[in-house]
Amino acid sequence: MQTLIFATGNRHKAIEVQNFLGEGFALRCLKDVGITEDIPENEPTLEGNALQKAKYVFDRTGQSCFADDTGLEVDALGGAPGVHTARYAGDECSSEKNMDLLLRNLQGVSNRSARFRTVIAYIDSFGATHFFEGVVEGSIVEERSGTEGFGYDPIFRPSGYAQTFAQLSLNDKNKISHRARAMQKFLEFLNQ
Repeated sequence: MQTLIFATGNRHKAIEVQNFLGEGFALRCLKDVGITEDIPENEPTLEGNALQKAKYVFDRTGQSCFADDTGLEVDALGGAPGVHTARYAGDECSSEKNMDLLLRNLQGVSNRSARFRTVIAYIDSFGATHFFEGVVEGSIVEERSGTEGFGYDPIFRPSGYAQTFAQLSLNDKNKISHRARAMQKFLEFLNQ
């Protein structure tokens, strides 16, 4: 079994990624490697933030690790919230506040097309960096639906589906999500 360090403190994200990786991999998160402080995420791009987090963990552990950053890009808002997705409603934000603000900003807007984009940065044991990206197109619905998932899942409907991410089971979401698509590329790389 291969051990992977995932630079996250997000329990939901870790469960989603472990479910995707399967039994061949043991996922270790920040607390598992003794990192309890917040890792800076102040780069202007998803790629930059993912690399910043992975490098932070690599520099402290000396072990290969990976980090991701995800952005929700709404066309009518010029790609916002984008790199600010997790803190869209400000420093005291929550998933509820973030969704409230996004829905307010889209009131009366007919073009609700959007995409989730995930970038994974992996630093291997030699210190080399590798990037993997996954994108899922969709739209922002007008009101929340569903109780599964986390973040913006109750208001994002992937293209080709009648349900939001929050109405899909974890297994169904993991077949089509942005993170799953990035993870698939990452997994193919690890298995080479």
